[in-house]
Amino acid sequence: MQHEPGQDESMHHESRQPEPKTKESPHQGGCHCGQVRFEFESKSIVTVHRCNCSMCDRVGYLHLIIPRYSFNLLTDWDGLSLYTFNSGVAKHYFCKTCGIKPFYVPRSNPDGISVNFRCVDRDTIEKQRLKISMGKTGSRTRRASGI
Repeated sequence: MQHEPGQDESMHHESRQPEPKTKESPHQGGCHCGQVRFEFESKSIVTVHRCNCSMCDRVGYLHLIIPRYSFNLLTDWDGLSLYTFNSGVAKHYFCKTCGIKPFYVPRSNPDGISVNFRCVDRDTIEKQRLKISMGKTGSRTRRASGI
């Protein structure tokens, strides 16, 4: 990460088969208006998590959890607003212009970044699998992500 100030119908449900050992490649994404753009390294076959916590359930957030070192904000941090609640560990970043939350630092994995898969440019994603995560129970997403 540079510096930090503080689905569609093609989704597949996760199978029991192990995730293929594909090479990491660059991906990009951003908010609706383009004011926030980012890039990250990940496999081209990904598992995304749908969470039922009070925040994610309301907005339909789909988590693609990556290591923090794999994430790079391409635009300025000044284009983002920060929202925290309860413990303040989770850092929810929203575009100041369009209000989209393209990524955040999860409470369950503060050393990682959860990219909103709905904000990822799909041209470099080969396949995505959907996994249901029970966010109301805390750290299950972290264990499921393997990070």
